[in-house]
Amino acid sequence: MILDVRGVSRSFRAIGRPPVVALDDVYLRVPEGDTLGLVGESGSGKSTLLRCVMRLEKPDEGEVLFRGRDALPLRGKGLRAYRRQVQMVFQDPASSLSPRMTVEQLVGEGMLVHRLERSAARRRERVAELLDAVGIPPDAMARHPVSFSGGQLQRIAIARALAVEPSLLVCDEPVSALDVSVQAQVLNLLLRTQARTGLSILFVSHDLAVVKYLCPSIAVLEKGRIVEEASRDKLFQAPRAAYTRALIDAVPNPDPVRPGPGSRPPKPRPGGNDAEGNHE
Repeated sequence: MILDVRGVSRSFRAIGRPPVVALDDVYLRVPEGDTLGLVGESGSGKSTLLRCVMRLEKPDEGEVLFRGRDALPLRGKGLRAYRRQVQMVFQDPASSLSPRMTVEQLVGEGMLVHRLERSAARRRERVAELLDAVGIPPDAMARHPVSFSGGQLQRIAIARALAVEPSLLVCDEPVSALDVSVQAQVLNLLLRTQARTGLSILFVSHDLAVVKYLCPSIAVLEKGRIVEEASRDKLFQAPRAAYTRALIDAVPNPDPVRPGPGSRPPKPRPGGNDAEGNHE
């Protein structure tokens, strides 16, 4: 296993209020060279879990093992090496890419930080190769993020993450803000990259249809707990948890007369939609 999350819990406390439990004894494993999808509604704890994996948040309990070694105690060179091997693609590329930097600087920055390409000429050549691989013309290197569409920015963010040759890519809702046609382009880019490099992917989304397309295995997170984990086919054809069934029922069906695999006729909901909290 490239990633093995064991018993991770995280609560948030405020003065005069009971603690909010974001993660409760979470176990999660990502096989080497494979993709695991993590699904759950807003407020289920998905982003908090990713922040713990990325060492941006410290869990109250548990371990985050990367190739058998706990990443949580890492400091200095060990932490720098971990952050090179585990890269993240954020939901909103516009806020994760500095508007003051050119595309060449954005994609090449990681190579400088991790001392992968000391030659400026070689670094520029490598940036051009990465941009070409994600479908961005190399002559765009001198432009700033403001001149690109959302789909193009997400491609640039992926190129930046891949620039340091990571082993694990952690994706936090990377296509949720994109049009459906652009979503497909980004998902296919991830599939091609994985086939070419053997990249492992932890892909987080609230959209079960997107996860079904990309991920052979899926884990379901409800209120900070993993309630089900199964192969894609098994999860859609025979979900065990009531929460999983509710998520599947919520997936839009383009032909309600002929339900697809895993789909069910809609059920009436007395009283309307439930309100949702959010502690991510």
